[in-house]
Amino acid sequence: MRETFIDTTTAILDEDPRTALVVADISAASFTAARRRHPDRVFNVGIREQLMAGVGGGLALTGMRPYLHSYAPFLIDRAYEQIKLDLGHQETGAVLVSIGASYDAAAEGYTHQSPGDVALLDTLDGWTVHVPGHRDEVAALLRAAARHDDRVYVRLSTQENAHAYPDAGGLRVLRRGGPLVVAVGPMLDPVLEATLGMDVTVAYTNTPRPLDTDGLRALVEGEVVVVEPYLAGTSAHLVGQALNGMPHRALHLGVGRAEVRRYGDWRDHARAHGLDPAGLRRSISAFLI
Repeated sequence: MRETFIDTTTAILDEDPRTALVVADISAASFTAARRRHPDRVFNVGIREQLMAGVGGGLALTGMRPYLHSYAPFLIDRAYEQIKLDLGHQETGAVLVSIGASYDAAAEGYTHQSPGDVALLDTLDGWTVHVPGHRDEVAALLRAAARHDDRVYVRLSTQENAHAYPDAGGLRVLRRGGPLVVAVGPMLDPVLEATLGMDVTVAYTNTPRPLDTDGLRALVEGEVVVVEPYLAGTSAHLVGQALNGMPHRALHLGVGRAEVRRYGDWRDHARAHGLDPAGLRRSISAFLI
């Protein structure tokens, strides 16, 4: 996904003179050629993510369409106040593109992990959040974001599904059955494996914000399980609002709040948080009994 972001953003910079890119050292070397061609629109501010957000807000005020990029904890957690003020308060837009997800860089320690990034953005108004589940979903999302001035977050990850579903902005049903299980982004394959042989409906989305409330209401018939690759319960308030007035039970699965104080890789952390197929099957089966 990271390589797709680099290639696509480089092409957008060549094609659209309104587009700008601001990085904070991360991936800067990959944009060397683009910076030579567009020195007035490609900026590396160094390890200053708060400044990166401020520069992005300033560019947007001039009519530019800035893309900002770094690891999720640096881009969202560290620069949260600047995102709140220089983008939200100023009513400007930008495209924030992260790598690292919740624990892709587990071997780097907790500094490089951000399970709470989407929850942080949920405290702000007007954000669209894309969580692609496959590299072939990334380019279309980035290109679509260049055509307007809204605030967009694109959350890239190392973990990905076997197949791409580029048109999965709303809830796309991939398996029909009983209670609804919603898989967000790279959680689709683990969910499909975990629910094999179970009488459930599996729906997929790579755009959890805005939540497809109409699709959710149409599919829920009493029980719903939401599986997200970030903090467990992040979408609980939106699911509750969408199903207000409808009798239902909901289970929200995702990354736990307790820090996993070991290294390993993302697969180890997925198992620790119960987000591998075996862990998901245990949780979903227990809920649906």
